[in-house]
Amino acid sequence: MVLGIIWALISGTYGFNDFTKDWIDPFGVIFINCLKFIAVPLVMFSIISGVAGLGDPSQLGRMGYKTLGMYLLTTVISVTVGLVFVNLLAPGVQSNENTRLNHRLEYEIWATDNGIEIKDGRLEMAEVPQEKIDQVRQKLDADAATPEYQVLAAKNEAAKANKEGPPLQPLIDIVPSNLIQAFGNGKLMLQVIFFSLFFGISLILLPREKTETVRSFFDGMNEVFVKMVNIVMQAAPFFVFCLMAGVLAKSASNINELIEIFIQLGYYALVVFLGLVVLLFGFYPLALRFFGVKIAYRDFFRGMSPAQFLAFSTSSSAATLPVTIECVNKNLKVPEEASDFVLPIGATVNMDGTSLYQAVAVIFLANYHDVDLSMMQQLGIVGLATLSSIGAAAVPSAGLIMLMIVLDSVGLNPMWVALILPVDRILDMCRTVINVTSDATVSAIIAKSEKLMD
Repeated sequence: MVLGIIWALISGTYGFNDFTKDWIDPFGVIFINCLKFIAVPLVMFSIISGVAGLGDPSQLGRMGYKTLGMYLLTTVISVTVGLVFVNLLAPGVQSNENTRLNHRLEYEIWATDNGIEIKDGRLEMAEVPQEKIDQVRQKLDADAATPEYQVLAAKNEAAKANKEGPPLQPLIDIVPSNLIQAFGNGKLMLQVIFFSLFFGISLILLPREKTETVRSFFDGMNEVFVKMVNIVMQAAPFFVFCLMAGVLAKSASNINELIEIFIQLGYYALVVFLGLVVLLFGFYPLALRFFGVKIAYRDFFRGMSPAQFLAFSTSSSAATLPVTIECVNKNLKVPEEASDFVLPIGATVNMDGTSLYQAVAVIFLANYHDVDLSMMQQLGIVGLATLSSIGAAAVPSAGLIMLMIVLDSVGLNPMWVALILPVDRILDMCRTVINVTSDATVSAIIAKSEKLMD
């Protein structure tokens, strides 16, 4: 990873970024594709094998309730940590009065154009020079004409269309109408999980002598896909080098721009990062101790480090899932009966890092445009960020779409996400580490509660 960053710096300095993008970055894409095509069948086979291995349907029900309850608890705590940090440190608040006025004008003009009621501190437009209002309108029109804005606008319309479905649309979306289509689309992982759970439950409800062959088949297939992960991971250092070099080479065309990207992380990124660090090194180890899981602090992070570094490199919980399962089984000694059930669900519905980032981003963007969100609105963000993180696909930057939904729901402009795009990739890498660590923590807690591990 470090060599990839160094290569990107040299590549930007001496002007051969095109070579990096054309001849090095593709190997990183190949690596992610390998892990992704393994992830879907591995989820299916591991869940079916895990459920069938339990043998007792009542134990499955208990594990299901505990798993969803723990994931919900960790997500709510993550959002709360984000809100505490962003309110204490207040990123985005403008000290320059002229800048503050410009940003507030942008918000009020947008709100007026979209029929949104402004509840606090409306500007007296008669006292604002018409020239300044015209300048802000011209800026908004110029921003709306950019290709980046058009892409975000299309995503926002798609998100709105999805949100405007019937109240039980999320429940409908869990049940696949076409199993082949569910296997072929990484965003439909919940449908694969539903089928796998249904299939596994059906297996344990039938007499064992009638299903022995089927059980052996799924156990064998699970072992084959785990072995495929082991083979791919043999070349992981090379692939991670290619990923890091490619990501940074595509982010900037020269060394000055690359340095500017790191500078632009700024105060907002620092607040997100501090919140993630508190979760990673404080909350999860404490949660393990609180629930009686006796894994030493150093052993936990040493055991999870391969999955954490891969999560950082790929920004994808789904792509990292095969390695997460291996780390949890071999290094943390969590039995497969728990990990094969808990981890695939977590990779789809448990997004602690994403939910914390959404809470910080919404308050930051509100501060940036001089909008004061009430305590009730912030409590609403807790619920919205929790639900939207559950719906986020386990793929890079899926949290941006969910963030647009949260912004829209509290009366803010969804297009403001463009402001944080320059730093989103780096933060996406960091928050994926949190998502993976949270999944591992919950799997160990569930295994302990079910007396499956010492």
